[in-house]
Amino acid sequence: MFKGKKVYIDAIRREDLSKLMDWRNLPEYRKYFREYRELNPDMQQKWYENKVLNDNATEMFAIRLNDTKELIGCCGLCYINWVHRNADLSLYIGWKEVYIDEEGYAEEACRLLFDYGFKELGLQKIWTEIYCFDNKKMDLYMKLGFHKDGELRNQYYYDGKWWNSNMLSLLTEEWD
Repeated sequence: MFKGKKVYIDAIRREDLSKLMDWRNLPEYRKYFREYRELNPDMQQKWYENKVLNDNATEMFAIRLNDTKELIGCCGLCYINWVHRNADLSLYIGWKEVYIDEEGYAEEACRLLFDYGFKELGLQKIWTEIYCFDNKKMDLYMKLGFHKDGELRNQYYYDGKWWNSNMLSLLTEEWD
């Protein structure tokens, strides 16, 4: 467990899966994820067993409120490349269907996750791909010190048109 002032991140539990699946299946959320299909319980269970429990290239965490211990979201480092010391960032707040909140829960969860990734795992870089219409994440990641490395043209098809995606990264020497 890694604890901040408002939230802590800890292991995802089996009892979290239903709520995480419900949030991931929200149409307003699904447009931001690489997994565009609606998830069913079998798919969610398979993800949990294959990725969360058994993949050493994935470190996923539940985001919980300090005061109530309530599950409010999910974050993690995926596709960890142990040779090149980098990982892809995953994050969302499902609580109250805010996606990326204005209270600072997502930001604090990222700070905890980055401390873990850079200081404990020894990563050199945390990167992410976000679609160009994902303004909430872009604002958050820029605030956290990410740099835009490039833009992939016509990378994502959504709502009847092609969208570009932004490639962002944060290096260990850029982190506090």
